[in-house]
Amino acid sequence: MKLDLTDKIAVVSGSTSGIGLGIADGLTQAGATVVVVGRQENSVATAIASIKAKNQAALLRGVVADLSTEQGVAALIAAVPVADVLVNNLGIFNDKDFFTVPDDEWMHFYNVNVLSGVRLARHYATAMAEQGWGRIIFVSSESGVAIPGDMINYGVTKAANLAVSHGLAKRLAGTGVTVNAILPGPTFTDGLKTMLAEAAEKSGRNAREQADEFVRSARPSSIIQRAADVEEVANLAVYLASPLSSATTGAALRVDGGVVDTLAM
Repeated sequence: MKLDLTDKIAVVSGSTSGIGLGIADGLTQAGATVVVVGRQENSVATAIASIKAKNQAALLRGVVADLSTEQGVAALIAAVPVADVLVNNLGIFNDKDFFTVPDDEWMHFYNVNVLSGVRLARHYATAMAEQGWGRIIFVSSESGVAIPGDMINYGVTKAANLAVSHGLAKRLAGTGVTVNAILPGPTFTDGLKTMLAEAAEKSGRNAREQADEFVRSARPSSIIQRAADVEEVANLAVYLASPLSSATTGAALRVDGGVVDTLAM
């Protein structure tokens, strides 16, 4: 099985670190020209260099834009007017109590986690449908179907990702454009390390050990009993971006290590 994306242009939002960077890396390995997007020029340059260090032949472009704003989305679209693959990965999270999260933080989460993907899909899907081929992927989360009590604002936005992706798949029925969501569970990213840094310092565990302990304690239903590696999540996204996934659309595909204890989805 060959995941061949030669001559395809892929835009990956929030791709300077974590899952987004892993997906960008994986797409270049499949032959795509990948657009790395981030808010800071140095982080975009660093991400591109890290991919190139592993694959000198990687085809990459960098765009600096804050996709939580209309202006930032417009800047990306101006730089890259058309794309064959869109991965809406941009997202933020925290572990604040519901009663301490003010309205402006709710709106910030919504702008970053939901509206960035809506705006990008609204633009790029049109040309995809006209050419009769395209792939749109929303990076949701297992927290979108099993809302955690300590991350309610995050979970709500990730549930919104699922609703948008499923509805958009129906809207694009018969066009050759597929729209899917992936649902990672806890993944060993820099973001997770930062969230758990204080706990790691107190426990004396290293970052990996603390991440795996977090899974066992905060997500005890996990079947793999550890945090996933970024590459494990990226592999699913690359498959969905490829021509081989042509009969998969409107789906919410879990790469959560079995955290969500259900037969379906």
